[in-house]
Amino acid sequence: MEDEVFEQIMYVINQLILWIAAGAMVFGGVVPYIPQYRDIRRTQNAEGFSTYVCMVLLVANILRILFRFGRYFETPLLWQSIIMIATMLIMLNLCTNVRVAAELNTKRRSFTDFEWSHFWWWSRFVDYLLCVLCFTLLAAYVTYLLLESSLYVETLGFMAVFTEAMLGTPQLYCNYQNKSTEGMSIKMVLMWTSGDTFKTGYFLLTQAPVQFWTCGLLQVGVDVAILFQVYYYSRYPQKPVSHTVSLNTSAKAL
Repeated sequence: MEDEVFEQIMYVINQLILWIAAGAMVFGGVVPYIPQYRDIRRTQNAEGFSTYVCMVLLVANILRILFRFGRYFETPLLWQSIIMIATMLIMLNLCTNVRVAAELNTKRRSFTDFEWSHFWWWSRFVDYLLCVLCFTLLAAYVTYLLLESSLYVETLGFMAVFTEAMLGTPQLYCNYQNKSTEGMSIKMVLMWTSGDTFKTGYFLLTQAPVQFWTCGLLQVGVDVAILFQVYYYSRYPQKPVSHTVSLNTSAKAL
């Protein structure tokens, strides 16, 4: 009798831990962007945040959702992708509004101009939505045609998680160009690191496809490199700290 009660208690505890872990996986990925969002709204300055981070995460999570049609993975990871896509669109909307309000150039750039030099540097949020929609439809059509190919499905899964693993590289490059981490939320990067570490451990424990945890390890490495930039540029400043930045520098940063 006591053994049965003990087993039931352990079962409840185990289920509770699984639910907490699943909840952390679903919502934990968006938490790092809350302080960054608040900083941008407060300062009305989006220079320190690279919108290419949004592009990387949008591509990665769209591909991950399509990957699930060819190879099943846990539902919390699916919901994580859906919520992350919504979060990145919200971040893009804010950054676009802030940047356009601060621009001296009155010329408006549009997705339908098809100018490579202005790619992902448009003046209206709707252009980003149109780009994301076109990419989604194209990727979905190709996936529909090649869904029976195991090589394509495995490659799609690798591209999804590898793209996400490169999440920090736009921010890494942005910091390198600016020779500073001013304007970037350090809280965001710390949350990236802790979240990616937890996520990689979750992949290993749940025996997720090998693409997931190998790229998770790579992602942790990029996070650590950004944290090193925070330390290095704060200890050895490369330029005077200033909130006045030229338009060209801003354009490259974003």
